[in-house]
Amino acid sequence: MDVTITVNGQQHTHDVEPRTLLVHYIREHAGLTGTNIGCDTSSCGACSIHLNGEAAKSCTVLAAQADGMEITTIEGMAATDGTLHPMQQAFMENHGLQCGYCTPGMVMAATSLLDENPSPTEDEVRIGLEGNLCRCTGYHNIVKSVLAAADA
Repeated sequence: MDVTITVNGQQHTHDVEPRTLLVHYIREHAGLTGTNIGCDTSSCGACSIHLNGEAAKSCTVLAAQADGMEITTIEGMAATDGTLHPMQQAFMENHGLQCGYCTPGMVMAATSLLDENPSPTEDEVRIGLEGNLCRCTGYHNIVKSVLAAADA
């Protein structure tokens, strides 16, 4: 079946199998590999993107369901001149990453969190990111990064 999805402002039309997951569409058809596949069970959040402006785990959505929608991936967060999004900058400055595998999903979830709550408390950040897992850190610097971006 043909699907047309706008990814980071660029329209993509591809013939896909009806069972194609959005995460695979993004990686294999749009050629954007920043969206990671982490668990195959929708519990880690490594595949988080923005779907029509809302954070979503792209492993839980079929590409066919996203037909006609707009997606932003981690590659679409920075400005066209390469300037990092404030959340990306905050993660870099506050050491909010280690191996980096969960970072794209964390950044996507965190920006969505700040869109809904521009001045969260530490507890609200921890609750807001509970659907995203990091296997390397104790989350302290991730939370610190989100709070720094909120203050920016």
